[in-house]
Amino acid sequence: MPMHIQPFYDDMSGTISYVLSDPDTRMAAIIDPVLDYEPKSGRTSTASAQKILDYLHDHNLSTQWILETHAHADHLSAAVWLRQQTGGRIGIGAAICQVQSVFSALYNLGDDFPVDGSQFDHLFVDEEVFHIGNLSATALLVPGHTPADMAYQIGDAVFTGDTLFMPDLGTARTDFPGGDARRLYQSIQRLLALPGQTRLFACHDYPPETRVAAWESTVASQKAHNIHVRDGVSADEFVALRQARDATLTAPALILPALQVNIQAGQLPLPESNGRSYLKIPLNALK
Repeated sequence: MPMHIQPFYDDMSGTISYVLSDPDTRMAAIIDPVLDYEPKSGRTSTASAQKILDYLHDHNLSTQWILETHAHADHLSAAVWLRQQTGGRIGIGAAICQVQSVFSALYNLGDDFPVDGSQFDHLFVDEEVFHIGNLSATALLVPGHTPADMAYQIGDAVFTGDTLFMPDLGTARTDFPGGDARRLYQSIQRLLALPGQTRLFACHDYPPETRVAAWESTVASQKAHNIHVRDGVSADEFVALRQARDATLTAPALILPALQVNIQAGQLPLPESNGRSYLKIPLNALK
């Protein structure tokens, strides 16, 4: 039996999480899980993550991996909560250490905050091979959106994180610290060099009113139709387009709450003396 891919779409953040499973061994990987966060009230919820957990239970799946494609700026990660529930190992790209260094300074987390990635269970290097049950998977470094973005290739499927969106939406922004439009172009070309029938699974979709949310495309469809990086678009053209578009974008709504949690694998701040946890919001720090 082929591997099974089950998407979970979070309408509030436009995030697609996935459960990828090996039917032979019943082992699974969770990719980019969401912890619900309501910014007006400051309330968190595991409702979205519970749907993933229910799916795992209903299908008698054991979680081997909880994979992050990068430290997300648009949602809080449920990786730590799901690790507590399932025992899966949290993995992310080794360049997360660069991201931790930048944002630990932004949040003034102090010298005691580790910037060695030790909050995660495993740090993947480029082209590292690992397994989900009997399925062979390869971690692919695809920097540009951030320095630490990873895509995960399993068979004919690649989970691209924020590197590529659906063809009508184009590509991810590159104006975060450590982002680089030229590196993103190179990363995308690496993915588009794969066979045309390779399936590409995006981490986000923000659908226009003319269609419903979608997350699966192919290398061939991206090369033919991606509005930012289809065949014939040069690196210089892409960089100019991407930088011009990024200059018009405001910061993601949840970037300040999300990143201080996500550089710690989804660990919420420890409760203070009154038993309550607090997020830090640096004032006048972002454009």
